[in-house]
Amino acid sequence: MKKVRKAVIPVAGLGTRFLPATKSMPKEMLPVVDKPVVQYAVDEAFEAGIEHIVFVTGRNKAVIEDYFDLHPELIGTLEQTGKKAQLQSLESLLPVAGATSFIRQQSPQGLGHAVWCAREVIGDEPFALLLPDMVSFGGRGCLAETVDLYQRTGGNVIAVERCEPSETSKYGIVGRGAEIGSGFEVTAMVEKPAPANAPSNFYINGRYVLQPEIFALLGNQQRGAGNEIQLTDAMVRLAQSQSFYAQPFNGRMFDCGSKEGFIEATIAFALARDDMKGPVFEMLQQFVRTHERREEAA
Repeated sequence: MKKVRKAVIPVAGLGTRFLPATKSMPKEMLPVVDKPVVQYAVDEAFEAGIEHIVFVTGRNKAVIEDYFDLHPELIGTLEQTGKKAQLQSLESLLPVAGATSFIRQQSPQGLGHAVWCAREVIGDEPFALLLPDMVSFGGRGCLAETVDLYQRTGGNVIAVERCEPSETSKYGIVGRGAEIGSGFEVTAMVEKPAPANAPSNFYINGRYVLQPEIFALLGNQQRGAGNEIQLTDAMVRLAQSQSFYAQPFNGRMFDCGSKEGFIEATIAFALARDDMKGPVFEMLQQFVRTHERREEAA
C-alpha cells in the first residue's frame, strides 16, 4: 500500500453564486473570519500528512498563488512595527518551498476534468482530493479521518456525512455495505437520487482518497450532467474493478460554496474562538431580540 503524499485542490471555479464579489476576487479567497476558505483546506491537508498540494487553477486566480508565497514588503512592515503575533501567524501558514504546484485548467469542464489536469504531477500514486468550498469543522480534520481508514483498507475512500432522508436529491449518495473499521464498504454511488430510490442517506462531503487509475477513466469519460466531465461517473466505473469505502466524518462540513453555508461557517468559527465568542454571541442575541420585536410590531 502506497502512502498518500499528494493532494489535489481544484480552485478554478467561477464562483457565480457569490457575484459580484467574485468578479475580481476568487471565491476561494473569501474569508471565513480571518482566513480565506482555501487556507482551511490546505491546513486540513497538511494535518493529514500530505506533503505536496496541487492546485488546479484558472484565469484570474493568480492571487491564490501569490497568497501562498512570501510577501517581503508586508513582512518588513510587521517587523518594523513590532507586530510579532501577526508575523508568526503568517509564517505558520506558509507552505515550505516546493510543497505546492499550480496547474491551469484552461476552460471549466467539470470537477472530473479539473482532477484529470493534475495527472502528470500526481503520477502513479494514490492521492487525496479536497473540494475547498467544503470547510471542515470540529475535532480532527475530515481528511485525516479519511486517510486513517485508507491506511487500513487501501483502495479508494470517500468521506461521508448523513443528511435527512428527504434531502437525498441534493447530494451524491452512497450505498452502505459491511462495516470495516470506522467506516463501511460502498455498494453504490448515485448522484442526487429521489428519496424513494436512495440507497442510504450518507452523502459524499468533498473529501476523497483515490487511486491513480481514475485518471485513465477521466481521460475518456463521457460528459454527464451539465455537459461536464463528472468525477462521480468515473468513480462508478472504477468501482467495477477496485474497492470503495466510506468514512463517516465525526465533525461537520460547511458548504461555503453557498451563501447560507458561508455565513453559518463564519459564525461557527467565530464562536469557537476564545477572543471572539463572547462579543459574537452577544451580537447574535441582540439581532434575534431586534428581529422578534419587529415581528411582533408587524
